[in-house]
Parts: sequence; C-alpha cells; structure tokens
Amino acid sequence: MADAQDYEKLETSNAQTIAQFAEDERGFVGRLQHRLHLTPSLVPLIVLVLAIIVFGILLGSKFFSPFALTLILQQVAIVGIVGAAQSLVILTAGIDLSVGAIMVLSSVVMGQFTFRYGLPVEVAVACGLLCGSLCGFINGWLVAVMKLPPFIVTLGMWQIILATNFLYSANETIRSQDIATEAPLLQFFGTTLTIGADEAGRGGANFTYGVIFLVALVLALTYVLRETAWGRHVYAVGDDPEAAELSGVRVKRTLISVYMLSGLICAFAGWALIGRIGSVSPTSGQLANIESITAVVIGGISLFGGRGSVLGMLFGALIVGVFTLGLRLLGADAQWTYLLIGLLIIAAVAVDQWIRRVSN
Repeated sequence: MADAQDYEKLETSNAQTIAQFAEDERGFVGRLQHRLHLTPSLVPLIVLVLAIIVFGILLGSKFFSPFALTLILQQVAIVGIVGAAQSLVILTAGIDLSVGAIMVLSSVVMGQFTFRYGLPVEVAVACGLLCGSLCGFINGWLVAVMKLPPFIVTLGMWQIILATNFLYSANETIRSQDIATEAPLLQFFGTTLTIGADEAGRGGANFTYGVIFLVALVLALTYVLRETAWGRHVYAVGDDPEAAELSGVRVKRTLISVYMLSGLICAFAGWALIGRIGSVSPTSGQLANIESITAVVIGGISLFGGRGSVLGMLFGALIVGVFTLGLRLLGADAQWTYLLIGLLIIAAVAVDQWIRRVSN
C-alpha cells in the first residue's frame, strides 16, 4: 500500500516537473506566438492603436478630433461591409474575387427596378438583395458541388457579373438628385447623424447609417462565428474539410450558405454604396475586390482558412483608413499610402505564417 502511494506521488511530481519544463522552454516568444494564435485580431489592434497615436502626435487636434476620426469610419464603411463578406469566404480557405461586382450589380438592380420599371423602392431593394444572394449561391454551388477552385470560379463570375452589369445598365448613371426626389430610401445608408456639434453645426462626430450598419454587422458575425454551431462549422471547413466531413459537418451545405451570405452582404454594401456616393453608377466600386482582401489580410485572417475573426478585418480596414487620412493631412504623396499598405500586407502574411507554426 505504501509503495503504491509513493509511486503516485512520484508520478505526480514528474508530471508537474515536465509541464513546468515545457512552459519554461516555450519562453516569452513562444507564449506570444501562442497568444496571437488564440487571438489573431490582437496584432491589427496593436497596429491600429499605434498608428492613431503616431498620427495624433504628428497632427494634433487636426487628426485627434471627432470629425476626423468619424470621417475615417465613413471612408471605410463600404470596404468594411464587403470585407465582412470576404472574411466569411476566406475563413473557409476560399477567396471571392466577385464581391465588388456583386455589390455594384445589386445597386444597379435596385436603381433600375425603381426608375426603369417603376417598382416601389422597397420591392426594388428586396430584388437587389435577392440578386446578391443568387450570385453568391451560384458561386457556392460551383465550389461545393462541382468542386471547382474558388479562385477560378469567382474570377469567372467577376467577369460575368461585370459584363452583365454594363449590358443591363447600358452604362447609365442614375443621378443623385433624381434619387433624392423620387426614391430617397435608396440613399438611406448615407443619412448622417451628428453628435456633439456646436451651434453652427461644426466639430461634431458624424455617423452615417452605413457606419452603424457596419458595426452592427461585424458584432453580429463575430457572435455567430464564435457562439453558434454554424460558425464552428465554418472554421472546421476552413481548417480541414475532410476531417469536418468525417465529424458530421455538412461541408457542401456550409460552403453554399457561406457564399450565399457573402452575396447578401455584398448586396447590402451595394445599397450602402448608393448612400455613400448618392447616385447609382455601374462604374463605381472598381477596387472593392482588392480593398476587401487587403482589409482581411491586414486584419489577421489566414488566407489558408480556419483562423481569424471579422473583428480583425474591421481593424485592418481602419488601419488603411488611418494611414490614408493621416498621410493626406501631412501632405504626403498618395503613393506613400500604397507603399505602406503593401508593406503591411506582406508583414501580415509573414506574421500569419509564423503564428501557424504553433498548430504544426
């Protein structure tokens, strides 16, 4: 009996020693690597805070004002909404090059259904949202059922949707004045709420409904991805689709639902785009594809899938917005913005590769 007790004590002591040794061996760098693996949005958050501090020191109240800071939110609202759609797809280890085209086509459908066919604006908006969802479903079906590579599918759909957009709209722009007079609901997301302005209406924080929708969307998707079975399935499919299939996840259904939701979000971005620019233009949003991928990558979402958060994407979009406005206020050449963003993209991918070693 005494021998058995001595053996158990020895085993317990050895286990504690081994655990302590492993933790010591990991060191500060290893613990940091592990922490960043668990919280991918931490890096972009740190970069965002540092960028705000640096530009705040250099520019003072010109940058550190409610008007300037909320202006950044307004400028990244469209990219942030499209980036949320892109995030869902990239979390499944895919990529969607058609997000910008879906956004623009959906806005064109909303405008044309209202002014060409005379439909109630509410019906036209619903048709635009349905159009975005349908485009997403086609992408998802081709990827999940036909087993085609997401890059090739969405590259082809980008061209198809872009051509459809120009053919259907006849490259016709619906003017802002006409929309404001006959269908103001189309400009809903451009409505501004001013908080804290003086009597002359200056110096306050300006929030558009587009910004409010972006924040609400990011919070909702963050909750869904973290707390629901569907969200866990998205991560599982992105991490290892074969293992997910064996564990009971319906991979095809999950992929189709992700692409459909992505298309729907892009359609909302199209609605917000009308509010942002005031008009319905088939030539708008040309860089949305690249800008959304930029926000996703800088935001710490792995291009290999299965790791990252929509909140990190928002931080990535805000980093780009802070650099853009900060350098513009400093009077720097616009090319410096692209140079720094390019460096951030490469650095973000390098950090992602470094963090991924934890799971290998």
